[in-house]
Amino acid sequence: MIEIFKVIGIIGLMLIIYGIILRKRKNSDMFFIAGGVCLEIYSIYIGDMIFMILEGVFILASIYDLKTR
Repeated sequence: MIEIFKVIGIIGLMLIIYGIILRKRKNSDMFFIAGGVCLEIYSIYIGDMIFMILEGVFILASIYDLKTR
């Protein structure tokens, strides 16, 4: 049985990939933020501090990019 946190991680990856494929910039940022939050939840679950910091920075950068557009 797949654990819920792994499903959340998979959803996060899929959202970020979709955001990359999507050509509309503002919508892409929303998918990056949502995917980043999912991956942040997963990284907290697995306890990987480097991944937690990376995802936190990614989320903040995506929010900044969204607000500057």
